[in-house]
Amino acid sequence: MAQKLWEKSVQVNAEIDRFTVGRDREMDLYLAKYDVLGSMAHITMLESIGLLAADELQVLLAELKNIYASAEKGDFVIEEGIEDVHSQVELMLTRRLGDVGKKIHSGRSRNDQVLVDLKLFTRDKIKQVALAVEELFDVLIAQSNTYKDVLMPGYTHLQIAMPSSFGLWFGAYAESLADDMLFLQSAYRMCNRNPLGSAAGYGSSFPLDREMTTRLLGFDSMNYNVVYAQMGRGKMERNVAFALASVAGTLAKMAFDACMFSCQNFGFVKLPDECTTGSSIMPHKKNPDVFELTRAKCNKLQALPQQIMLIMNNLPSGYFRDLQIIKESFLPAFDELLDCLKMATYIMDKIKVNTHILDDDKYLYMFSVEEVNRLAAAGMPFRDAYKKVGLDIEAGQFTHSKEVHHTHAGSIGQLCNDRIEALMRQVVEGFRFEQVAAAEKALLGR
Repeated sequence: MAQKLWEKSVQVNAEIDRFTVGRDREMDLYLAKYDVLGSMAHITMLESIGLLAADELQVLLAELKNIYASAEKGDFVIEEGIEDVHSQVELMLTRRLGDVGKKIHSGRSRNDQVLVDLKLFTRDKIKQVALAVEELFDVLIAQSNTYKDVLMPGYTHLQIAMPSSFGLWFGAYAESLADDMLFLQSAYRMCNRNPLGSAAGYGSSFPLDREMTTRLLGFDSMNYNVVYAQMGRGKMERNVAFALASVAGTLAKMAFDACMFSCQNFGFVKLPDECTTGSSIMPHKKNPDVFELTRAKCNKLQALPQQIMLIMNNLPSGYFRDLQIIKESFLPAFDELLDCLKMATYIMDKIKVNTHILDDDKYLYMFSVEEVNRLAAAGMPFRDAYKKVGLDIEAGQFTHSKEVHHTHAGSIGQLCNDRIEALMRQVVEGFRFEQVAAAEKALLGR
């Protein structure tokens, strides 16, 4: 068994080691390249305050860039007996460069290392999610504009209610994503603050330049108070999880609609044949498995904030090993949501709309409110008009043209898609992703 960074003369019991390390080595592979970025910023700062020589900094940076490239390609491994990603990186440096590799931990604790790793990982993943949301948004807006004049039944209580349109249906989910993106932006801003230099949660006697590492890593600001920097562990993950859950909630509802509207009883839409699965016994089946799995995965993601909350909510200030368990739920969640977004974007782009739904007279009664409003506009009191139309329906005498003339903002005749697009663009620009990209490019010398 390899010696831990913190071991002195006594080796830990093997079973205790297995239990305490848990899945940390597996989870830390998510963090490898971000751990390297954090170390590059940290040692650049150490050289500026005299804790590293200029030549030592150069060889360390060169080797860290090699390790970063390995992590980017997926070749980075945490060896058997090595506790975590931080230990692995330091071990690799020490093997290749000797004692200078042991100097990178000055002024740092694994506590603030993992804090900065999680922040760097999370802001990168939030960017990926935001871009994927934007792609789905663009598809939905395009479909809304394409089918803006195609009517479909609107439902309340799963009963035929009033006229809706595919323009409204696609556009509703687009606007929902615009609101979700606001939540994502808030999570990103909270995430994009620098905890490096807080060490174990109480700072350091070294004269650390935390403003410098903040600039080097492209953070908006520091987590100023070192105790709060440590207290943010778990809180950041919980709040980001709420933002992911908001996107997941929109996807789950849309997936349910797509499953329901594509079944023969509705027949409003047809999913692409290549996106459906069959039955082992019924040759006619075309099952919407992708959207069913999307619904299930997104419902699971909506439970993530509560799971994180229950792990971290009853802890006082300071670091506790409980927080390690959050990584097992939090780190894989982004890829699961990204996968759902990718599938939804592909299918919603290729979905086929039934433009003749209203040929079936079972949908006639959805025009009852149109007739009430017509009579009221002609001077009949609204309640009298309501009663007359109700009696006509009961007597089987109700008729109405299958047209509507809704003109107010946000209605069938005026979707306001241009305003919804403007809202989304404004939110996307507010992330300021270019600031982070420029900082990371400079740090890596690219």
